[in-house]
Amino acid sequence: MIGVKLYVRQPYTLRPVTSQQSWDTFVSSHPRGHLLQSWGWGELKAGAGWHPLRLFLWDNEQNRPVAAAQILRRTVAFLPPGIGHLAYIPKGPVLDDLSLAAPFFRLLHPYLRRHGAIALQVEAPYTVDEPDGLQCAAWMKQSGFSQVGAVQPLRTILLDLTPDEETLLARMKEKWRYNVRLAARKGVHIRAATSEDDVRSWYRILQTTSERDAFGIHTKDYYLRVWRIFAPQRQARLFLAEKDGQLLAGIFVGLLAKQAIYLYGASSNELRQLMPNYLLQWEAIRWAKSEGAICYDFWGIPATDDENEAMAGVYRFKSGWGGSIVRFLGNYQYAYHPLVMRVARRLLPSFM
Repeated sequence: MIGVKLYVRQPYTLRPVTSQQSWDTFVSSHPRGHLLQSWGWGELKAGAGWHPLRLFLWDNEQNRPVAAAQILRRTVAFLPPGIGHLAYIPKGPVLDDLSLAAPFFRLLHPYLRRHGAIALQVEAPYTVDEPDGLQCAAWMKQSGFSQVGAVQPLRTILLDLTPDEETLLARMKEKWRYNVRLAARKGVHIRAATSEDDVRSWYRILQTTSERDAFGIHTKDYYLRVWRIFAPQRQARLFLAEKDGQLLAGIFVGLLAKQAIYLYGASSNELRQLMPNYLLQWEAIRWAKSEGAICYDFWGIPATDDENEAMAGVYRFKSGWGGSIVRFLGNYQYAYHPLVMRVARRLLPSFM
């Protein structure tokens, strides 16, 4: 029939999401959900020069989302209008099934091209030891992605929270168990922060920690934003360790999709012999378990087990809690404008 157009319903479409409730409901209830894919994380990074774009992959037959990706976009000021940003998906996309990667990226690539992306970087939430991880890595390489430097930690320690507390204690190294009990016996008290003044007090000891251990930190306003964004949503808690009202240490712990994440930690130079950091972690673990978390992520350890590595002390502390070392796939890039991307990297070495 000449001149007659046949309408073929597309199985999937991309839908921008403007509802925080719809977004967080999908991500927080998903087995592959992650705090870095939460609405709040996009808002946090919006204050640091990134612009969040949230997209559902919509199944038109089932009339529901089957995948989601929060894409952070960072503009490159020296590029001409229309071609000027890097797109980045941290710990995503969140897929109901890995087979959805093909239709998702088939729709996403032209979408990002039209909106001026010069490249897309993806750090998928898979480890190298799981079948889906191996399949994902193979698919990305076959689909035109190339591996680039990681943004998020490549290795971490994950603690299974499904056993009871007695079992969790028994799985710790003996010295860790001893230090937890020592801190409690010596009168260290753990409480949850209740105000921005608590965050400011914690930031002062974070500055001390940064100077002592020689690592960089964000501004005070950044951590206040973490508090303002996540605490009201019950997606993070700041734990403080005190002795007779004196603040000794504190840790920010995120919580989403049944996974707790140790985000930021600080300790003063006083009374360190009371081992407040051990009791802090234990109380955070207990809290996460009580909130329904099944996993506690210690969020990053050095790339090797070398005792001479600069962060070897961090590795030793995190390795004593009975968790398992895992390695993530890392960061993969799909360049829409390869030449422009190479120029951007030369002019801005710390582009990511």
